Amino acid sequence: MAPQYQIRADCDAHTIVVYQAYAPAIADAALRAGRFVAPFSFRRMTWIKPSFPWLMHRSNWGRKPGQERVLAVRMTRTGWEEALSRAVLTTADPEAVAQAAVHVQWDPERSPRGAALNHYSIQVGIGRDLISAFTDDWIVSLTDLTPKVRKAASLIQAGQAAKAQRLFPAERVYPLPRALDDRLCSGG
Repeated sequence: MAPQYQIRADCDAHTIVVYQAYAPAIADAALRAGRFVAPFSFRRMTWIKPSFPWLMHRSNWGRKPGQERVLAVRMTRTGWEEALSRAVLTTADPEAVAQAAVHVQWDPERSPRGAALNHYSIQVGIGRDLISAFTDDWIVSLTDLTPKVRKAASLIQAGQAAKAQRLFPAERVYPLPRALDDRLCSGG
């Protein structure tokens, strides 16, 4: 049986893909610039999620207002692990959470139809102090997944979840360094 708290992601030797859903104005500006620019907010925490099914659940397949566009954000593993090294679990002491540069929370992973599964998916909140590093140094590329998301949503709605799942990015266990795994993945 797989561990309950384990990061699964589309990753390679140097990068990891995280997902975010935005309003069209934010997504269009970011895609044109190849990085996040205004109207993206550099003054608030931004949440990144390496689980595609979890973001599909959260954004209702890109149908929630303000989350109509789904972006794949390929970032360096160095940046990802830097963020995690500065993270505090949201279940920690409230004062520690309030002062943390990065927040980590674990939520039930989701099936293609949105049902909660018996293992958890990580969400990482990058705080204001690290937003510039995230947007300027850590991001390798941005890809608009909205057309693929719409197609997969239509297939699921038509009762073809297995066919839709073939459109999902391949995710595998992310090989987290032992110290980070012990601190962040041992009980959420």
